[in-house]
Amino acid sequence: MYAKQTLSNLLCVAALCCISTAAGATPVIQHWKTDNGAKVLFVEDHDLPMLDVAVTLQAGSSFDPAGKSGVAGLTHQLLDSGAGGLSEDQISRGMADIGAQFSGDINQDSASVTLRTLSNPEQRDKGLDIMARVLQHPEFPEAILAREKVRLIAALKEAETMPESIAGKAFQKAVFGTHPYALPVTGEVDTVEKITAPDLRDFYHTHYQADHAVVAIVGDATPAEAEAIARQLTAQLPQSADPAPLPKVVMKIAASEQRIPHPASQSHILIGAPGVARGDPDYFPLFVGDYILGGGGFESRLMNQVRTKKGLAYSVYSYFMPLKQPGPFQIGLQTKKDQADEALKLVRDTLANFIAKGPSTQELDAAKQNIIGGFPLRIDSNRKILGYLSVIGYYDLPLTYLNDFTRNVDKVTVAQIHDAFKRHINPQAMATVIVGAPDEKIAQ
Repeated sequence: MYAKQTLSNLLCVAALCCISTAAGATPVIQHWKTDNGAKVLFVEDHDLPMLDVAVTLQAGSSFDPAGKSGVAGLTHQLLDSGAGGLSEDQISRGMADIGAQFSGDINQDSASVTLRTLSNPEQRDKGLDIMARVLQHPEFPEAILAREKVRLIAALKEAETMPESIAGKAFQKAVFGTHPYALPVTGEVDTVEKITAPDLRDFYHTHYQADHAVVAIVGDATPAEAEAIARQLTAQLPQSADPAPLPKVVMKIAASEQRIPHPASQSHILIGAPGVARGDPDYFPLFVGDYILGGGGFESRLMNQVRTKKGLAYSVYSYFMPLKQPGPFQIGLQTKKDQADEALKLVRDTLANFIAKGPSTQELDAAKQNIIGGFPLRIDSNRKILGYLSVIGYYDLPLTYLNDFTRNVDKVTVAQIHDAFKRHINPQAMATVIVGAPDEKIAQ
């Protein structure tokens, strides 16, 4: 029966029936290691005839070779451009024929490949065979690399004209300086031009290692089947010496402000500094505190001060992006050019007041209620659970992370938020980038 249904049809049925156990309870995570050292995290769920699989590797953009920013991104992008005797078209058609979704992602720390397929053996086995070839036997054809470099360089040149891209690139460099986290994941025009197929092969063999792989599996499979899938996807990954460790992020940065001219009608403003790493003991106080400051949408202080009371921006936000090392803490907004200085001063004053005094008890109670009440939506699909499994495995978080999430939120106190923000964020030592800025400069 299911062999004749497409994945999209089944997704519609699942949405209408709402029968996945993921929405009703915190998933039970089974875990083990393969013979070659790959971590496996598995959630068994037979409610839907579907299987979600992801393999995450230590192959993010921060590992780009010196002077060749973009190698990690192109390596990841070209994994399915020809692999294990299959051409690019054969890989694409093979997944389309079984109605599977085959995708991937890359950030500063890691690269991942993800498959969503029906669990019927005919479709599942074909999808996993293609995924295994892509992961373990990529060919990186010269002609396709040349084609993709042309596309990427054109996209990078276009991004150089867009205010949000200009701001993001300048902000990363202002926050991280010479650290690899400062480099754009996509690379830069002058570095991408230098990249060769041997660069991709070298990067693959150095960073797509079995003993650093995390295999996440969610859905209609038994533990024995999940174990076989993990072996199939990792058995022939490279085994090589560990790459050199990244330098430490410099946490204390000097205050800086860049005003970059642009003809856009609005100013794009980013403010921030290095924030917090995954697994930091202060993560939950910072997470809840940030919800109050700027991560809680219309409930946040920044939105209340900048939009509701003053009408200076349609939206203003803040967030922490935890990585292996401390990722950025960022505040962002867009506003009319003639209001940019007023909005910037108000944001700085709001942040300084929050760090100096902390949140109120009423703000904390409301934040906890919203975060805890919304937690079921974080795990209401197998795909969301798959994402959490990959994060838990890659960053060595406790296997009880999802079970403990609401308890950890509920335990946060006003004093903990106040203390954590004071230690992690110095409002007098922030990087500020304004693209499409007014001419006048205001004091820090």
